Amino acid sequence: MYQIIDGKKISQQIKDELKDKVSALKAEGKSICLAVIQVGSDPASSVYVGNKKKACAYIGIESLAYELPEETTQEELLELVKKLNADDKVNGILVQLPLPKQIDEEKVIQTIAPEKDVDGFNEKNVGALCVGSKGYVSCTPLGIIQLLKRSGIEIAGKHCVVIGRSNIVGKPMSLLLLRENGTVTVCHSRTQNIKELTKQADILVVAIGKPKFVDESYVKEGATVIDVGIHRDENNKLCGDVDFEKVAPHTSAITPVPGGVGPMTIAMLMYNCVSSVE
Repeated sequence: MYQIIDGKKISQQIKDELKDKVSALKAEGKSICLAVIQVGSDPASSVYVGNKKKACAYIGIESLAYELPEETTQEELLELVKKLNADDKVNGILVQLPLPKQIDEEKVIQTIAPEKDVDGFNEKNVGALCVGSKGYVSCTPLGIIQLLKRSGIEIAGKHCVVIGRSNIVGKPMSLLLLRENGTVTVCHSRTQNIKELTKQADILVVAIGKPKFVDESYVKEGATVIDVGIHRDENNKLCGDVDFEKVAPHTSAITPVPGGVGPMTIAMLMYNCVSSVE
């Protein structure tokens, strides 16, 4: 029988640990403040921003919300980011993606001061991950490492295959698995004979952005499967990049969608905010 890796439960454990840390920091007179900027009113973004505010309130982190209109210019947004960079009361800055098309996302991300970039997207933080020095790590991959560790799944010495090479999940995921002494293969849209590689994986991380793309023919018997995708299927039900019903019986452990990787992203954002003070 396979183990379902419960992201809701594990993220709650992490938030409770952080709550204790924040109250200890407050006792020392240290407060934590996260600034969240949303441009426009994309419904999915609004849900994420709402969840981030709730998590801040639960843990005891002050959150500043900047809800800017859809027609905000790049200059106006950069001006706000620079103002928050200079504000000593603000420990972390988060700009909710995607941004409207008149704004260059990359320019905005690189304008956030690296020491306040709690999303871990700034080039300096990505570079720090590459060379193994201190810096913020992208929240979703960091959350996946916690899911594995707290579920008792050994990474060291295992063959880990990541499907997807995005800057937000695929690339940092492969670097984190390497850091944990996994042997890592990265597959992507140009990879030939992809199933031959995925069927060798002890740990398979799927971040391909296609609903139910991975079925049992991609998976080695007894592998651990981590599903990063989130979509709605033809019946408007949430599903991932992995066809859960077909794949789960062939695994030793698997994350569900929803309730797997998703809750961890916000928990690790909170973790990054707290470590900004420490």
